[in-house]
Amino acid sequence: MKRVMLYFGSFNPVHKGHIALAEYAVEQGLCDEAVLVVSPQSPYKAADELAPEMDRFEMAEIACAASEYPDRIKPSVVEFLLPKPSYTIDTLRYLKENFGSEMEFSILMGSDQIARLDGWKEYEKILEYPVYVYPRRGEPAEGFEGRITLLADAPLQDFASTDVRDRIGQGEDTSEMLDEGVAAYICRKGLWSPAARIAALTARIAETPDDTALYIERGRLHYRMGEWGPALNDFNAVLRIDAEHVEARQFARMVQEILEFRYKDIYNP
Repeated sequence: MKRVMLYFGSFNPVHKGHIALAEYAVEQGLCDEAVLVVSPQSPYKAADELAPEMDRFEMAEIACAASEYPDRIKPSVVEFLLPKPSYTIDTLRYLKENFGSEMEFSILMGSDQIARLDGWKEYEKILEYPVYVYPRRGEPAEGFEGRITLLADAPLQDFASTDVRDRIGQGEDTSEMLDEGVAAYICRKGLWSPAARIAALTARIAETPDDTALYIERGRLHYRMGEWGPALNDFNAVLRIDAEHVEARQFARMVQEILEFRYKDIYNP
């Protein structure tokens, strides 16, 4: 019977840490196959945080194919076929009913997830499966002793998909986080780009026009992209809400200096 380890996640996006853990599971003989189960919608995450599900699956497919064991590390769309939002226990039941005669399943999850497992739907039923827990920095694997297997020597994930998205949104380098093919896919599709982030912030500002943090973030993105007018508008918007906002005042001053220099350079040679 084939031993299949299920690694559930949004993979938003899949990164090198995910693949390193799947490779570890295979190398340690914990499974015959490690499967990245891409969740179309987690009940614990806002849907607007997620890239389109097929984009996330295709990136997982690229990353798995580039792994050390492409024939043993694969993505799955099984949760795309089930009702949303996706609950782990429902997926496990579906897999057991349809493939239980030829496969036995285990679960791979992070210590951050095990810490809140008791809030999951029918978590006691989930614990009837072998559950392997890998470490996350700052997230001790506590609880359910004797019912889980702690992988203390598994590769430690120093960053999460949130960090990857933040770097992409800020236009920063992600080469140590992402497979080249995944990075190229993200670039080609414009996922989490500064422009996309600006559009998302603009929508949120329309909903909460007095949230200075949103203006600051959008203004900083405009600033990095050399869009001085929109940047200044955002920092001035903050100062209209909070005249003592130190960061907005500093950025507004810098933008004004840039504009004054350019104006002088163009019109007063």
